[in-house]
Amino acid sequence: MAVDLIAWLESRGLRDLVTEEERNSLNPQVILAAVDRRHPDSGLVAELEQRLTREELRASSSAMPTACADPLIRTWAAVGARLAVTANNSPRTVRSYLEGRGLLPCFDPHIYGRTQDLGHLKPHPHFLNRALNATGTAPSGALMIGDSHFDCHAAVRAGVPFVGYARDDGKERELRNAGALIVLRSPKVIQSMVSGQA
Repeated sequence: MAVDLIAWLESRGLRDLVTEEERNSLNPQVILAAVDRRHPDSGLVAELEQRLTREELRASSSAMPTACADPLIRTWAAVGARLAVTANNSPRTVRSYLEGRGLLPCFDPHIYGRTQDLGHLKPHPHFLNRALNATGTAPSGALMIGDSHFDCHAAVRAGVPFVGYARDDGKERELRNAGALIVLRSPKVIQSMVSGQA
């Protein structure tokens, strides 16, 4: 998706709006935030965000689920855990994906994602703080599971314990470098760690 956003900017002669480092991140949120910093609240940013949302929605229909994540979510919901999603993606995308997996009732209405205020993207703790407030959960009584350094930094800033999930060695290094003390490679381990906690 980042490549598509960069190509769209380049086709309009706007290549210089993102640095080489930002282009190399391959993270569409980085591209979007970079353009917003240079042209805040502009029509350009709004159009870029809409393009990204369309791409996310298209990708969500064929996204492969993390192994064992669905039963883990259903188990937590069944035992009364208050679940929320905090994402740098469009909330429309999150809802679409969860609905397709039959998981929306486990989270609804607690889905907090990208708005037009791009200053609230993680690592800012805004989405996480909204989830805590809405569910009536103290930071120390919550647990955030995330797969990026943005997640880890947002959790630290919100005072929420964090468990990293890494699919591969590169992701594990990223999370450890961000300060994650616990990084797991399987949702089954996460389930066994917090089994029975609401």
